[in-house]
Amino acid sequence: MAAAQPAEPDVSAKNGAYQNRYIDVQLLGVNDLHGQLNVTRKVAGQDVGRADYLAAYLKQREADNKNTLLVHAGDMVGASAPVSALLQDEPTIEILNELGFDVGAPGNHEFDEGVDEMLRLINGGYHPVTGDFEGADFPYVSANVIDKETGKPVLKPYIVKKVNGMPIGFIGVTLSDTPSIVMPSGVASVMFIDEVEAINQAAAELKVQGVKAIVVLAHNPASSKTDGTNASGELVEIAKAVDDEVDVLIGGHNHGYLNATVDGKLLVESYSYGTAFSDIDLKIDPRTKDIVSKKAEIVTTYHNGIEPDATIKAMIDKYEAKVAPIVNAVVGTAANDIAAAQNASGESEMGNLIADAQRAAMETNFAFMNPGGIRADLERGEVTWGELYTVQPFSNDLVKMTLTGEQIRRLLNQQWDKQPYPRILQISGLKYTWDGNRPANDRVVDIFLPDGSIIDPGTDYTVTVNSFIASGGDNFSVLLDGRNPETGSSDIEALVDYVKQIPQPFNSSIEGRITSL
Repeated sequence: MAAAQPAEPDVSAKNGAYQNRYIDVQLLGVNDLHGQLNVTRKVAGQDVGRADYLAAYLKQREADNKNTLLVHAGDMVGASAPVSALLQDEPTIEILNELGFDVGAPGNHEFDEGVDEMLRLINGGYHPVTGDFEGADFPYVSANVIDKETGKPVLKPYIVKKVNGMPIGFIGVTLSDTPSIVMPSGVASVMFIDEVEAINQAAAELKVQGVKAIVVLAHNPASSKTDGTNASGELVEIAKAVDDEVDVLIGGHNHGYLNATVDGKLLVESYSYGTAFSDIDLKIDPRTKDIVSKKAEIVTTYHNGIEPDATIKAMIDKYEAKVAPIVNAVVGTAANDIAAAQNASGESEMGNLIADAQRAAMETNFAFMNPGGIRADLERGEVTWGELYTVQPFSNDLVKMTLTGEQIRRLLNQQWDKQPYPRILQISGLKYTWDGNRPANDRVVDIFLPDGSIIDPGTDYTVTVNSFIASGGDNFSVLLDGRNPETGSSDIEALVDYVKQIPQPFNSSIEGRITSL
């Protein structure tokens, strides 16, 4: 007869005592603010966004838990509203300083004006437009942006923050596709290594230091349903591949919703433009210094029911006053709303307006505009300089060049070929048809000239593009072979001048320039 096994001791009370000793830590996360300090947007018909309302929410949540850290996952600046952009995005950094952010990671847009300008905003320095600037009061981390000359990261790969005595490691990574979506010349001195490799190297170093609570600030995209299902995207694949000591990954870039658990790791992303933020609740066991539970809420910054933060509102008012003479100048009147969204074929009302403006400015046969450079709609009524700048905020120069008809066909096929997702150029001066059932490098069927004839592969045509895609940005490498390049005005100057010159009130519509068969 087998001996009876001793009964297991009842440890429920003991475990309950330990759980009462867990340390509650709150992370408040933001991504993809894009300097939209004074821009109100709509969600479900209600006003959302603006930095002063975001600040009110963050301060309210922060007051609920003294163990709170404010973090961001990049693209806080770049493609910014005029109130920030015209002052070299210093206002956004000053507001993040005032809010007491603890750590951030650079996204691709932090590199829009090159590595040196990114480092000036972080570390401080002089700019001829704005003078001396003190920089960020908090560290930026990125483990995968490597200086080609030294072989070392240009920023610290990680930092350890202690909360109530508990060490939490924050590793930063920046989208490794960044060189293809910013001006290549601005990032020529650095290389962007694989995110997983960089995270695992940093995590290994943190583990040696005894850090077991690890959070990754990754400017990489993913999304999920609001119930946490159907999580997909780059950040999901990164989560599956990185060290299991990593507990939380905060993403960005695609301006989406993400709140899911993947491979035991919590993944979050909270839309964009300050319209939402992530509230992440962690419990840390003081015996092991490890995170024992984690959950998140994505909070929309509805204006209804909360007052804007007075300090941040006063700062915004000050910045608005500085740029008001430029921003508030009326340049035209829109007869109807003009949308940036593309139809099923890829054509956009706003894209047509911008491409027409660029072709007129450089007096060329055709113009091609990258869709990522179109950032907002125009509302019916008076149109100000500031509203046009919000639509097209990069201030790229226009470039005139010569391409053959065959090169133009290759350019249009590059919208699908070797792209992570289709980037349908907005066009002026031609029309074309495409077939999604054909191979990615041969989807364009017919290209038509304004008289209805087919483009001649051997004929030279003049085209206008902006300096970003002229240098191969968005993987439009055909443009690197353009002949007789000439640089003209900036894209925003071209758009403002065009709107001033066309009959008022003006409009732009879908015309069938691009047709999916």
